[in-house]
Amino acid sequence: MNEMSSTTNLRDHVEITTLISGFFRAMDERRFDEGWGGAHFTDDLRTTTPLGVAEGADAVRGVEEAIGRFAATLHMSSDVLVRAEPGARTASASWNAHMTHVHLDSTLHARGEGANPLFTVGGVYEAELRRTDSGWRISRMSVRAVWTMGEPPVLPEETATRVAELTGSPASG
Repeated sequence: MNEMSSTTNLRDHVEITTLISGFFRAMDERRFDEGWGGAHFTDDLRTTTPLGVAEGADAVRGVEEAIGRFAATLHMSSDVLVRAEPGARTASASWNAHMTHVHLDSTLHARGEGANPLFTVGGVYEAELRRTDSGWRISRMSVRAVWTMGEPPVLPEETATRVAELTGSPASG
């Protein structure tokens, strides 16, 4: 690999890693102003999560709705692996994530005295990215939980039913 290729790979790695960190920071700071999705995703984004598959604007709204089920969150990414050929218009990335979620007071109240205020997840993200005129953007993203501690949020009945159908577990709303 010549020096130019090495420089390009390093620059792409830094830009993609910064994009991932910015995405997590936007979630944790709840910076969902107009256009936040376009700063991180392509218009045809497709996400796959334990709650199902979503595309486009629905996928971006799904991120906002998921974060809104908690009083606070803290997402940490590590071990970002980027695969991109020098000068390529597409790339893939994967990373580990430690995600801590603080339940809403309404969730704790519904669960009763002694309810655990935290829901913590260790997971793995996989993403496909596309180089746009504005820089790298995520076009496909999936998250898989490797382990969890605590109870997940109380889901709206429709969402709980959909999750039960996807996972084969009983619905709980």
